[in-house]
Amino acid sequence: MLLPDLVLLAATLAIAAWRLVAPAWRQRARMAAIGAGLLLAVAQWVVLGFTWQSVPAWLLLALSAVPQIRTPVALRWLGRLALVAIAGASIGVWALLPAVPSLPEPDGPHLVATEVYRWTDASRDEPHTDDPADRRAVIAQAWYPSAARPSGERVPYIDGLGRMPGQVSVMPAFVLNRYGQIDTHAAASTPIARRDRPWPVVIVSPGYGAPRAVYTGLATRLASRGFVVFVLDHPYEAAVTELPDGRVVGLIENIPADHTQYMPQQQVLRTADIRFVIDQIRRPDVLSPRLRGRIETARVAVIGHSFGGAVSAMAMSEDPRVVAAANIDGTPYGDLPDRQLARPFMLIQSDYAETHHSELFVNGNARLLASASPGLHFEVRRANHYSFTDTPFFFAPPGRWLLSRVMGGGRGAADTQQATADLVAAFLAGPLTGRPADVAAARGDRHDILVRPVAPARPD
Repeated sequence: MLLPDLVLLAATLAIAAWRLVAPAWRQRARMAAIGAGLLLAVAQWVVLGFTWQSVPAWLLLALSAVPQIRTPVALRWLGRLALVAIAGASIGVWALLPAVPSLPEPDGPHLVATEVYRWTDASRDEPHTDDPADRRAVIAQAWYPSAARPSGERVPYIDGLGRMPGQVSVMPAFVLNRYGQIDTHAAASTPIARRDRPWPVVIVSPGYGAPRAVYTGLATRLASRGFVVFVLDHPYEAAVTELPDGRVVGLIENIPADHTQYMPQQQVLRTADIRFVIDQIRRPDVLSPRLRGRIETARVAVIGHSFGGAVSAMAMSEDPRVVAAANIDGTPYGDLPDRQLARPFMLIQSDYAETHHSELFVNGNARLLASASPGLHFEVRRANHYSFTDTPFFFAPPGRWLLSRVMGGGRGAADTQQATADLVAAFLAGPLTGRPADVAAARGDRHDILVRPVAPARPD
């Protein structure tokens, strides 16, 4: 909760309490205080933008201006109860959904910076639209170690602010009105930190329908540990994406009559997106001067969450430049489980007791792990499927607690992301940096991570 929001809420509650407890005391002073409150509300709107969480407080301020009049006792008590109820709503909306969510700071040894690339692959058409002239676009946000602290300009947390579709995933667009004010703890387009050799590269593919924004917490943690992390948006499959030409588009699902082929087809499309990004970062004229020549492009790792995790395995099976892959709680589709990986592959899953993974998840990943060299399997205790993303941070702490009672994930997103970043960084140390990998040490006593044996798949 930003300071102007807190000041307005506190002032409004104080004025309402004054009206409720001592309505006849110094009424002119109360009206002056209400006028000051109205000025604060206008300033909040002008400076910070429309804040729907403040609507109950504005109503409370207006009701506090109603003068004391003679009414029957029952009506007076009804009015008092209404004032108390609106005061409770004024607090409750902030206790559930803050206007500007707070993300944890990256916990690695490096500061973090970011910049966004919007690329078009002229060799591929866009299968989600009917226009034959549309070419496939891929958006890549780079998070990288920096020597500069965040100040001044900030890269928006999510694409399309002010131009979004009416709904972004399950949230109405107006709920995200002030998400441009989220502090990602990253500087905008500042020089990459100095190093005597190129920085290792990790490409991240999001879950189905998820915008790249919701992986900011995990990406900044990995960048602070010494990786250049490209988080992708796959247009028309993400809830909101800004294309290279400036258009903002949402999710479009062209599901064929044989719907069982939809996810395998999307998996192939995403894999092509990843291979295109690898091609792009190897071109000398594509990256900014800040990153050009400073990152390792011959060997990369691909990781992903949910559907993106399955795509990471397919990308490694098809592209020799992908030297390691990590699947975070994703279900493989199509013929992917029958492919041989023969390179390092790691599965990090949420708590089975909370997520209840399907047979397709269990068998598909078992086959992948068995074909990898090596294959590692970890279970993050008390984490649910969404704990790896920023989604829980969209709720205030009381809202998060209530959500965990309904959906599980009592471990919390901050702890889950820290544990995941530690595991991924240790796992990638060997194939990307040549340093010895010590994944067991990365688990640490505090992380409460279950090591699962690599077992053969059960018969389908």
